[in-house]
Amino acid sequence: MRVVILGRRGGWHTESLLRALERRRVAAECCLVTQLTARIGGHPVLSASGIVLEGQDVVFVRAIPSGSLEQVIFRMDALRCLEQTGVRVVNPPASIEYGVDKYYTAALLEAAGLPTPRTVVAERFGDALAAFEELGGDVVVKPLFGSEGKGMVRVSDADSAYRLFRALELGRYVYCLQEFLDHDGADVRAFVIGDEVVAAMLRRGAHWKTNAAQGGRGEPYPVDDRLRELSLRAARLVGAEYAGVDLVPRGDDYTVLEVNSIPGWRVLKAATGIDIGQHVVDHVLGVAP
Repeated sequence: MRVVILGRRGGWHTESLLRALERRRVAAECCLVTQLTARIGGHPVLSASGIVLEGQDVVFVRAIPSGSLEQVIFRMDALRCLEQTGVRVVNPPASIEYGVDKYYTAALLEAAGLPTPRTVVAERFGDALAAFEELGGDVVVKPLFGSEGKGMVRVSDADSAYRLFRALELGRYVYCLQEFLDHDGADVRAFVIGDEVVAAMLRRGAHWKTNAAQGGRGEPYPVDDRLRELSLRAARLVGAEYAGVDLVPRGDDYTVLEVNSIPGWRVLKAATGIDIGQHVVDHVLGVAP
């Protein structure tokens, strides 16, 4: 089997996948998505740092770094073209796009009847101010495309909203406002692989952000039937083979916040002892863990 990981060699998650593949006697090469070179009417069709990607059995995508609009579009187009040659891309390009797009993911969740926070996305300053009031005057302003909690700001007074929205207007950003759900500094990350929730943790943050990248800590969390149902449905909606689903407990139910299609699992492994990388590899290889 021929496998390539689009991720930095030496990076924690890349090494986790490499070790898991080695246990299954599968060798893998590594390169960065920023090294992609595409050819039309030439050969190879798609390569990265001298590694030919078409003809591979599996390409794991571990990072799509930030870049210009042109750079991001090229990377995703290249992965879609690679998928069309018959290479199994994990996660699929469409899933990666859906997972990073806060508006589209929220729309998918709402349309499917999954509980998710009220969200308003708009382009105009006045519409953003109106949305702030509509959502109760306590909102989380998110980048439309983002991950790891970066760039998210909680706004709970009108003057701060006015100043923030004016600043975003100067940068010609889209306003993405989501009602703030009081969660006492904790939420749940469920990790879905295939048709199974393999682990879950309660994430606790020093403030309202609980992301591991923002200093959140994890502890094991029991997977009940409702958590399993919502997590599996959310992952399927974005077409992910594996995903991190973030939820807020609400009494006997949960509200789905986000679906991450390039999820990390370092904190989850530390909290639960479960080797998520091995589970991901075994799922892709079709091997029983």
